[in-house]
Amino acid sequence: MTPNHPRPLRILGTGISTPQRWLDSADLDARLGLAPGTVQARTGVGRRGHEPTRNAAEVSAEAARAALHASGIATDDIDAVICANASADQAMPCNAALLHRELGLARIPAFDVNASCIGFLMGLDLVASLLQSGRYRRVLLTSCDLASRALDPHDLDTFGLFGDGAAAAVLEASDDNAGPALLAARFETWSESAHACEIPGGGSRFAPTQYDGDYRDISTFRMDGKRLYRAAAEQFDRFIGELLDDAGIALAGVDRVVPHQASQLGMQHIFKRIGVPRDRVEDIFAAHGNQVSASLPTALHHALSAGRLARGDHALLIGTAAGVTLGGAVLRL
Repeated sequence: MTPNHPRPLRILGTGISTPQRWLDSADLDARLGLAPGTVQARTGVGRRGHEPTRNAAEVSAEAARAALHASGIATDDIDAVICANASADQAMPCNAALLHRELGLARIPAFDVNASCIGFLMGLDLVASLLQSGRYRRVLLTSCDLASRALDPHDLDTFGLFGDGAAAAVLEASDDNAGPALLAARFETWSESAHACEIPGGGSRFAPTQYDGDYRDISTFRMDGKRLYRAAAEQFDRFIGELLDDAGIALAGVDRVVPHQASQLGMQHIFKRIGVPRDRVEDIFAAHGNQVSASLPTALHHALSAGRLARGDHALLIGTAAGVTLGGAVLRL
């Protein structure tokens, strides 16, 4: 693996979307005919955002405008738009082009990065290199997933777990080698479990004209949570150790851990395996559920907005994704 070197990178501002509706777990209990408290006890989610009518480009645009406002810059001041989503509004064009249109942009390039739940991390790694090379000066990076559109309402393990949402960040190049930087980033894919988390339809593998069954069956999200957990857990401790070594920092030097909000079990796994005090882990799971690619940047936004991360702090960003892929980054803010 190519050695990591610090890449100067400044987060100018972040933003998130406000959902059209908040869906409480009590609402799901009633809808599914379950005893009160069943969904929250089973999933650990108290509420989650729900977008019944808006598309991903519209929701992304709201988060993007909030990030631009927090940065104090206008759309004319960005050089590229990158959407790091697990899903999109349509097969083509890319969702970044649709967001580009929503924001009223002209000429600047727009493209997608799809690494499922850790798309924001993958986008961050890519943007850091693009900024360091001088290719761009400022980049708008967004993550948005409307998970509710592809869930099976009879599968409580997924229907009660996922929420809709979007988050965005404006990233800027920096000339200060001792200042804000992406100290290290690491990604590993273990594709033996590639089909443990998927939406099979929508591509060339199962084209509508070549599929004899009900196409809705293969357009619905499927997840083998136990298989995913085992695949990630087997590599987790080693992976985190190597990532921290790459960054040249000990775990004790990490001010805050910001994980992908995968599941209640996943959050508990982080608390126990890393050995970081719970109050140093950004945990927004109960209030948002798993927002897929938007989970981690939403958690980062909350940490920054509430002052739990400040300039000069070190943040460990970690997550797992369909593939199965492990991803992590160490940021000096």
